[in-house]
Amino acid sequence: MPEREAAFEFLREQLGDGGVDADGVVAELRRLEIETPSWGYGNSGTRFHVFPWPGAARTVWERIADAALVHRLTGTCPSVAIHIPWDRVDDWTALRGYAEGQGVRLGAVNPNLFQDDVYRLGSVCHPDAAVRRQALDHVLECVEIACRIDSGILSLWLADGTNYPGQDDFRGRYRRLLESLGEVYAALPDGMRLLVEYKFFEPAFYQTDLPDWGTALLVCRRLGPQAQVLVDTGHHPQGTNIEQIVALLLVEGALGGFHFNNRKYADDDLIVGSVEPFELFLILNEIVAARRDSATTATAETIAFMIDQAHNVEGKIDAMIQSVVNIQTAYAKALLVDRLRLDEARRAGDVLGAHRVLLDAYETDVRPLLAHLRAQLGLAPDPVQAFREGGYAERLAAERGAIAYEPR
Repeated sequence: MPEREAAFEFLREQLGDGGVDADGVVAELRRLEIETPSWGYGNSGTRFHVFPWPGAARTVWERIADAALVHRLTGTCPSVAIHIPWDRVDDWTALRGYAEGQGVRLGAVNPNLFQDDVYRLGSVCHPDAAVRRQALDHVLECVEIACRIDSGILSLWLADGTNYPGQDDFRGRYRRLLESLGEVYAALPDGMRLLVEYKFFEPAFYQTDLPDWGTALLVCRRLGPQAQVLVDTGHHPQGTNIEQIVALLLVEGALGGFHFNNRKYADDDLIVGSVEPFELFLILNEIVAARRDSATTATAETIAFMIDQAHNVEGKIDAMIQSVVNIQTAYAKALLVDRLRLDEARRAGDVLGAHRVLLDAYETDVRPLLAHLRAQLGLAPDPVQAFREGGYAERLAAERGAIAYEPR
C-alpha cells in the first residue's frame, strides 16, 4: 500500500537501513494507549476567569461522548479518567455501560481533596482528625467506585501543605500522611494500583506534603507494591531533569504512570509537547529503552499514559487530539532510536556521537509513519484536521445550545 511504502522510504532516506523495522515500529505504535481525562472536555479557566467554549461538555455523559470521539479520530484513546465528585452519578453500572456503548471504557478514578472548605489547612494531613476522616471516607468511596466500574487505578493528588513557617509540624504531617494512606492502601483490592502524585508547590506556597518524586517513592515503599509514583510532567521546578526521574523510578520498579501536559513556568497545564517537545521525546525514549531491558521491562509495560490538561483559551476536543498526536509523534521518534549505534558510541566514549544518535531520531519526520498507522486503522492521516473539517464542533455547539466559534 502507498502509505507503507512511504513509511519505509522515509526511514531509508533519513535513518538508512540500520536494522529499523518500519512494520515493527507501527506495531509498537498500535499498542500505545493514552487515557484522556473527563475534566479536559469541560470549561475551565484561571483563578481570574473561566472563558466558556461553544459546545464544551457540561455533564459526565457529554464528557465521555467527547472522549469517545477523540478515540474514534485517533484510534489510541480507549479509556477516559473520571474525577469524583465532578463525575459522580447515581448508577455506575449505567455510566459504565454508556461508555462501553460509545467504544471506550472508564479508567482511573481521581478523588477530589482540594475544593471543600474544610480542606483549607489540608485533607489527609490536616491537624483535625475529623477533617482527615472526611477526606479518607471520600477516598475510600472512590476505591469502591473503581471496583464498580472495573477500574484498576486510583490516582491520588493532594493539595496538602502550609503557607507559613510554624503553621504546622513537618514530622506530624508526614506521620498523618502515612497513617491516612495506609488505611487507603489496606482497602485496595488485589490488582488495583494506588498512583501517588507529587507537586513541588501550589496551592500551598511554603511547604507541600508530597513535594517531589523522592517523597512519593518513600510513601509508596511504606505502603507496598500496589502503590507506585505518578509523574505529572508539569509538576517540577524549572530545569528539572524529568527523564532522569523516569529512569530511576523504572529501575526501582515504582513508575506507575504519567499525567502528561506541558509547562513554561510552573504547572501551566499546556498541550503536551507544545513548549518542550524534545523533553517529551527524551522521557518516552527512557520508556522505550526500559521496555528493551529485561531488568525493567515488567514495570515499563504497565505504565499508565494519561493526559491531565486544562484548556482555558483553546477548543477542548481538538486541543486534546493535538496532545494525543504529540505523544504519538514523540513515541514514534523514540522507537526509531538506533540502540545498537547508541550503545557502540557510549562504549567508545563518543559523547557527541551518542548525542547525535538521539538527534537523528528526534529530527526524523515521522508523519508518513503515523499516516501509515492511521491508514491501517481506517483513520484520516491528520486527526486534528479531520475534527476541524468534519463539522463536529459546529454540531456539538448546536446540540449544546451555543454558537460555534470560528478561530481566526
